[in-house]
Amino acid sequence: MISAIGRRYAKALVEVITDPRTAGARPDPNQILGQLRAIEGLIKGSTALNVALLSPAVAGSRKRAVMARLLEPLGAATVVRNFVFVVIDHRRVHEFPSIIEAFDRLLDERLGVLRGEVASAFALTVEQRSEVEAQLSRLSGKKAKLEYKLDENLIGGVVARIGARIYDGSVRGQLERLRVKLAAGV
Repeated sequence: MISAIGRRYAKALVEVITDPRTAGARPDPNQILGQLRAIEGLIKGSTALNVALLSPAVAGSRKRAVMARLLEPLGAATVVRNFVFVVIDHRRVHEFPSIIEAFDRLLDERLGVLRGEVASAFALTVEQRSEVEAQLSRLSGKKAKLEYKLDENLIGGVVARIGARIYDGSVRGQLERLRVKLAAGV
């Protein structure tokens, strides 16, 4: 769930890393996202770190010093390090998961990537997923970023949703279209 605060912080970070004035020195947005997720994993993976970062009794300077030491082996970009420090200074560490989710979505919007969902009767192979992604990217005119799920109600084929648009390539959908054609011809 994305909070208003998470969205605000994420928007600021997206603005910084996609600023056209820093085109030559701009870090790779996917690398930034990976670093943020690694930091989230560090925080979630250590109860002591989580408690320390959330505690008002621990000074901000101590929190930053600990995080600086933890970020060093990750090779975190300067912009990521500074962003984490801002989050710590503003006591928003509890919003970190929301910030990352919002960052991922806002970054996709900025880079012209459409998010979608594909339901299928059976798990799709890597090749099938690539084909579905290529077809949906071609149809939408933008790069499709898809989440896959199984739907036992489908006999076969796939149903894809991108935004408000539904692409029904299921057997059930094909049978329904055939039924409509036959009914119209009678």
